[in-house]
Amino acid sequence: MWRSAGALIGASIAAFVLAACTGGVPPLPPAQADAARSEREKQAFVGALKPHRAGRPVVAVLALNEGTEMTDLLLPHAVLERADVAEVRIVAPRSGRVSLYPALEVDGAQDFASFDRSNPSGADYVIVPAMIADDNPAVAAWLKQQAARGTRVIGVCSGARVVGRAGLLDGRRFAGHWYDRGTLLKRHAGATYVPHQRYVMDRGVATTTGITASVPAMLALVEAIGGQEKAKALAAELGVASWTPAHDSSPFHLDTGRRVDFLLNKAALWRGERWRVDVQDGADDIALALAVDAWTRTGHVSVDAASASGPVRLRSGLVLLAHPPREGASRLPLSSSLRPVPQLDRTLCEIGERYGASRRDWVMQEMEYPGPVAACTG
Repeated sequence: MWRSAGALIGASIAAFVLAACTGGVPPLPPAQADAARSEREKQAFVGALKPHRAGRPVVAVLALNEGTEMTDLLLPHAVLERADVAEVRIVAPRSGRVSLYPALEVDGAQDFASFDRSNPSGADYVIVPAMIADDNPAVAAWLKQQAARGTRVIGVCSGARVVGRAGLLDGRRFAGHWYDRGTLLKRHAGATYVPHQRYVMDRGVATTTGITASVPAMLALVEAIGGQEKAKALAAELGVASWTPAHDSSPFHLDTGRRVDFLLNKAALWRGERWRVDVQDGADDIALALAVDAWTRTGHVSVDAASASGPVRLRSGLVLLAHPPREGASRLPLSSSLRPVPQLDRTLCEIGERYGASRRDWVMQEMEYPGPVAACTG
C-alpha cells in the first residue's frame, strides 16, 4: 500500500512538472502541406552545411559522460560512419565511457583536450545530443569555443538546451523538441521558435525537433558533404522515403488526457520489467537505439545489453558495454530482417499491443514521431 501511495505522490509531482515545463504554450494549428516549399527549405539547409574547408570533414558528436540521450548520440554517429563521408569522433569532458539514457553505455569517447590537440582549428561540425544536465560548464565552454572557430553546430532534440547554454540561441531561429519550446523562449532573448520543421538553420547553428528528427537531419548533412546520391542510397538502407524538414508540429503537446495517462502510468512504475537485448559484434546501432529507446520510454521496461562475451563492437565501430545474460530476463524483440525505421514502426505497434494505444501515443510524443499507425492494423 505504501509503495502505491509513494508512486502516486511521485507521479503527481512528475505530472505537475510536465505541465509547468511546457510553459503554458498552447497547441499549434496544423501544418499546411507544401512539398515544393519543404524541398526548397531542405536545399537551403543542405547548402548551409556544405563544407567550408578542403579535405575530409571532422565531425564531433558531443557527449556528457554522466548521461547523454542514447538515440541522439548513437544515430548521428552511426549514420555518418555508414556514409563514410567524414571523420567522426565522440567527444566528452573525459575520455572513455559515456552513460546513455534511457538505457545502455558505450566506451571510446575522446576527451576535449585530446581532440583540441588533434584539431587545433576546431571541428567542421559538432552534433549536440540531449544531456542529463544541459548546463555542464565544461561542455558549454568547449561548444562556445568550437562555434567561435567557425564550426557548424547541430543541436539534436533537447540538445537545443545545451546549445542555448553555450549562448548560441539568443536572437536565432530554432526548432527543438516540442516539450522545450516554452523553456527555450524564456531563456533566450530574441529567439524565435519555428513550427512545422524538423530542422532549422540560422547563422551556423542548426536545431531539430524530437529524437527521430536526427534521421532526416543527418541525411541532409550526408547530402551536404557527400552528395544527393550518397544520401539517397543511405535513406533507402534506413527505410526512409524523404528527408525534407516537412513536419506537422500540431499533434505534439500535453493535453488533459495525456497528463492523466502519464499520471496513471507512473503510478504503476513499481511493476516495471527488466528486459535484455541480445547484442553481438556488428549489431546495427540505429535499429538498436530506436527500439530500445521506444520500449524504455513506455515507463514499464528497463533494458540491459546482453552478450556472453562481454562488450561488443557495433556496426559503426563504437564499443557497447554488455554483460552476460541474466537468467529469466525477457528479451527485447528486435528483427534482423527489418531496416531501422521500419523496426521502430514495428516496435511502436508491439508497444500498443502490450500496453495499449495511449501508451504507444505517449512514446510517440516523447520521440516526436508521427509514425504510420495504420501499419499496426495488420
